[in-house]
Amino acid sequence: VQLVESGGGSVQAGDSLRLSCVVSGRTFSTLSMGWVRQAPGKEREFVGTITWDDGRTVHADSVKGRFAISRDNAKNMVTLQMNLLKSEDTAVYYCAGTSGLYYLNRRDAYDYWGQGTQVTVSS
Repeated sequence: VQLVESGGGSVQAGDSLRLSCVVSGRTFSTLSMGWVRQAPGKEREFVGTITWDDGRTVHADSVKGRFAISRDNAKNMVTLQMNLLKSEDTAVYYCAGTSGLYYLNRRDAYDYWGQGTQVTVSS
């Protein structure tokens, strides 16, 4: 199973970015997908998740109201729309997948991982 992220970059605080992740090698519609980020010197942090069965979403409190995760099963793609970016959002963002439906806010819930894409926000 391959997960390939794209869309990272360097922006100013208050700007927006849209991350995408394309999945191959597995039936995408049976995967719950998540985004996890890792800032320099910190542990990986859950950002958001969307289930495969009913598209239910959960976002971390730190991004709630600013970020939105969505999926397009026809394109085997999950996206993370990031608005009102802050300097503390600077991190490598990873796309992750699992066939499960529970505890999706936990890093160890995911079986498949992308290589990550860098997001840098300057204040």
